Formats: sequence, structure tokens, C-alpha cells
Amino acid sequence: MGSDEVLSEEELSAIERRVAAATPGPWVGWMESRHGIGGTSFIQLQADADEDDEIYLTRAIGGREVVGADARTDADIEFIAGARQDVPRLVDEIRRLRAALERAHPAS
Repeated sequence: MGSDEVLSEEELSAIERRVAAATPGPWVGWMESRHGIGGTSFIQLQADADEDDEIYLTRAIGGREVVGADARTDADIEFIAGARQDVPRLVDEIRRLRAALERAHPAS
């Protein structure tokens, strides 16, 4: 999709649903290639900064070994997977709107 295509209400609503369903942030990416943590790379999802109850999300979820479906992380996985297309679409939309504003109100 190009930056001249308007982000549809349906796309925006789908992104919004993924955001609302995902674990609140902040999330932290731990990369074996950068941190040398002695294991595999993972995303730490911290639901509550005051609690010592983080969820570590990898395909096998470290911290809590999960076998089979886990509803707590399904929405987070959907959010992460959606980010690959959501972020570029949102960036395109911001650029499109900025260009429209600039055309309507050129800087003096």
C-alpha cells in the first residue's frame, strides 16, 4: 500500500482492537545477539510494573513454560504479528495527512 492510500476505518478499527487486547506496556525486547543473556531472544511483557509477575513471550513462553494454547498471550501474539503491517500503514497515513496539511497551509 502506498502513502497516497487512505487508511480505512476498518483497518484502523482492527489495529485499535489489537492494541486494546494486548498486554499493557512497556514491553522490553531481549536479544541474545545484543545482551548475551545465555538463551534465546524474547519479548518481556510486563503487565504491572509493581508486580513481580512478568510474562516472557517467545514461541515457547519462557518464565512460564506454556504447552498448548494460552489465552493471555494469544492477543499479544496477534498484536506483534499485526505490527509488521500496522506500523507501516500508520506511518503512511501520518505522512499522507502531513502532506495534505502542508498543501492546505503552506509554510510562509
